[in-house]
Amino acid sequence: MARKSSSDNSALSHIDAKGEARMVDVSAKPATERIAVAEGRVVMKRATLDLIVSGNAKKGDVLGTARVAGIMAAKRTPDLIPLCHPLALSKVTLDITTDKKLPGCVVRATVKVTGPTGVEMEALTAVSVACLAIYDMVKATERGVRIEGIHLVEKKGGKSGHYRAGD
Repeated sequence: MARKSSSDNSALSHIDAKGEARMVDVSAKPATERIAVAEGRVVMKRATLDLIVSGNAKKGDVLGTARVAGIMAAKRTPDLIPLCHPLALSKVTLDITTDKKLPGCVVRATVKVTGPTGVEMEALTAVSVACLAIYDMVKATERGVRIEGIHLVEKKGGKSGHYRAGD
């Protein structure tokens, strides 16, 4: 496969002038408060959602397990995403709400740090793993569960400023 020229890589911070992957040097950046919010959905049959809500899923507390899995995943993001910096996260929250209209669950992660780089990947990883944990907890009941719409909702702090999806 042909390599792109360095001019093609100018907008990609994780690609060096030779077109090779690299970890971005953030040592000169100031430590500022940074917050990221991500969201995703787990869509299932109404009967499966009813099992979750009633607490009768075979494997136990689906939402509690998914919440802990998401928090743990946020803390392990640099172990999963090769070029992410290890960060001392100051806050990780996972909010999971059931939605009968989907039917399914809406998973939202908020991650906070005071540091030289953002926490978007930690928030996205938390949502992804929490959604996977929900799937794992109910797959014996329904194999057709779908994970959808994982995306960054909002990011605050850092040089690039405030981002909100849809703005």
